[in-house]
Amino acid sequence: MKEHVDILISEENVDKKIEEIGKKISEEYQGKSVHLICVLKGGAFFMCELAKRITVPVSMDFMAVSSYGSVTESSGHLKMIKDLDESIEGKDVLIVEDIIDSGRTLDKLVTLLKTRGPKSIKVCTLLDKPDRRVVDVNVDYTCFNIPDEFVVGYGLDYDQKYRNLPFIGVVRFEE
Repeated sequence: MKEHVDILISEENVDKKIEEIGKKISEEYQGKSVHLICVLKGGAFFMCELAKRITVPVSMDFMAVSSYGSVTESSGHLKMIKDLDESIEGKDVLIVEDIIDSGRTLDKLVTLLKTRGPKSIKVCTLLDKPDRRVVDVNVDYTCFNIPDEFVVGYGLDYDQKYRNLPFIGVVRFEE
């Protein structure tokens, strides 16, 4: 089966929205520093671009978690693939996600991180699919709400392809 990608959100619109969210985060964290936690792999592109647009002091860490295993539906069980490198105790933490759909993985992640004593935890996502939500999660900063489509680009992939696209696209399959 062959696939192609149709643009859903242009590079210009993605850049504009990240600039806007970066400004909002900078205003809300004025006088503080913010510790960004990137959920790998998809969140890396977004976090780097977001960090460049935040004007308050920023520190960063990375983690990789999964609740999917080899299936396409979240199991709700959190599997830690790569943990944080440093403590978040007493820090203002901002979890940076590429996309939120069911909310299961994010819910488990927030619950886990709260046990580590951060001063605060907020969530920022590039994309949100509210129609797919099965767990109510609080998302503080959302760049785009999108329909229930299979999207790629800006860190999101299909079979490890298309992460490097500078826009958000929808994968279409052809015979």
